[in-house]
Amino acid sequence: MGVDIKLPIGLMFSLFGIILTVYGIISNGAPIYQHSFNININLWSGIFMLVFGGIMLLLAFLSKAGKKS
Repeated sequence: MGVDIKLPIGLMFSLFGIILTVYGIISNGAPIYQHSFNININLWSGIFMLVFGGIMLLLAFLSKAGKKS
């Protein structure tokens, strides 16, 4: 059984990471961030989700490449 969940998880986190990163860039400097010590949590969580999604996609493609040879 070759069930590999890294690919769908990587795609999901990458998609959500792109959405949050773009929203964080667009809403940079909004007054809502004054309540959170001027930390743009949408931008930072989007970047971390993009990194995690990229790592999962890389691992999924490396595992598929390893099985072919």
